[in-house]
Amino acid sequence: MQIFNVQTNHRNQFVDITYQVQNALKQSGKTDGVITVFCPHTTGAITINENADPDVQRDMVKKLNTMIPPHEGYAHMEGNSDSHVKSSLIGNSVQVIVENGQLMLGTWQGIYFCEFDGPRMRKVWVK
Repeated sequence: MQIFNVQTNHRNQFVDITYQVQNALKQSGKTDGVITVFCPHTTGAITINENADPDVQRDMVKKLNTMIPPHEGYAHMEGNSDSHVKSSLIGNSVQVIVENGQLMLGTWQGIYFCEFDGPRMRKVWVK
């Protein structure tokens, strides 16, 4: 298993981690199969989405905040219930096909760490 850190700078943020995942794959020495990218945090998530236009990530954060506002009278005392809901909706992992040592992503796809309770230093596990 490979582990790397992701530093986030905002409460809600999508961070492109495609390069770090490809690097973790290279370090593993594996060339074919399926790789799992996992977030071990309950207020973070992992997704695959467009990486050509940064407005897509901004739109995703905006829509998630509209659908799941930060202050909605949640019972959880820490004040981050919206973060837990967003994390559960997006999901804590993705799997990507690996062929000849390369991530088999579509032309416009990238792998993103989704921060919903930042800024923080986060970990991503790759296997």
